[in-house]
Amino acid sequence: MVLKLFQAAKPDVTESKSSAAAPVIAFHTSGRVAWSPRDASSLTRTGFAGNPVGFRCVKMIAEAAAALPLVVQDKTRRYETHPLVDLLERPNPGQGGAALLEALYGQVLLTGDGYLEAASGITRDEIYVLRSDRMRVVPGKDGWPVAYEYVVGSKKHRFDMGQDVAPVLHLKSFHPQDDHYGLSAMQAAASAVDVHNAASKWSKSLLDNAARPSGAIVYRGGDGMGSLANDQYARLVEELEANHQGARNAGRPMLLEGGLDWKPMGFSPSDMEFQKTKESSAREIALAFGVPPMLLGLPGDNSYANYQEANRAFYRLTVLPLVARTLSEISSWFGPRFDAGLTIKPDLDLVPALASEREAQWRRVANAGFLTDGEKRQMLGLPRLPEGG
Repeated sequence: MVLKLFQAAKPDVTESKSSAAAPVIAFHTSGRVAWSPRDASSLTRTGFAGNPVGFRCVKMIAEAAAALPLVVQDKTRRYETHPLVDLLERPNPGQGGAALLEALYGQVLLTGDGYLEAASGITRDEIYVLRSDRMRVVPGKDGWPVAYEYVVGSKKHRFDMGQDVAPVLHLKSFHPQDDHYGLSAMQAAASAVDVHNAASKWSKSLLDNAARPSGAIVYRGGDGMGSLANDQYARLVEELEANHQGARNAGRPMLLEGGLDWKPMGFSPSDMEFQKTKESSAREIALAFGVPPMLLGLPGDNSYANYQEANRAFYRLTVLPLVARTLSEISSWFGPRFDAGLTIKPDLDLVPALASEREAQWRRVANAGFLTDGEKRQMLGLPRLPEGG
């Protein structure tokens, strides 16, 4: 005999009560705001994979940053051939340098954190990008990371940071309230992403209903009652779904019978402003990532006089700071494996968007007669001349 516990008994229904003011007209009130989850995986789904503005912002920044030509130099020379140059061109057998950096920049933009792993290959050192959502910081007694754990399903790998050369480089954006993880631009734009996605869903629903606002079907029974029988209600809903919803039924007239009356509802002022709300949220997403809305083709933005000026601002204010900080960290982490004093820098003279600025800077420096050749080279980001050169 099996005893079933915690099983609620079903009450005997003796009568059914209904209000005379049955739900004849559907009335929707505003409920609580429903925001999407703020964890890295959810933000990536909703803000990158599910939002065209967030997707384009991340792709623009990551691709532009990864496409910058890089140079390896020390205080005296630039290297055209060097093991570090070869490593940057082919960091691992499965990726080129641009692909690895694009993945790294994308992780930083989406999650606020980026991780690089230094591995020893068969013939040379290799570098890999690790997914941020799988990495966990293991802090020590003093609060500094003593290890990193990379978790995939039930498997876990621990990177010990107590080694002479750290196996993992952790790049993180500034976060004022977290000691171990960074704050991503996607997190800052999360509310605008939710509004933009909700506006897109609203537009889709409107198109599915023949691009017209919904109305109300009012029932006036012959006996003065305003409620339909269950079978009548089910039949009405079925006919509406089959014959009056969707693009293929757009414009089809509705035949009502038995005391049914259609009351159309016009667009309210809030409905008319819905498109403006969507465009405003798109600009907020672009603002969080530092992408001029003009580059995204968003209407109503005249912050820059022309496209070329907006493109220069994009590189100066967004791409170059991200690249400079990332390459500085990589140089400090991986450069000493080869030679002390090696640095990795972007070659700004080969960036088309900055060509006019660099030309003007070269002209100003060349005409500065009070500067020595060494000072001029330093101002232009070049290594100084060797002794006696």
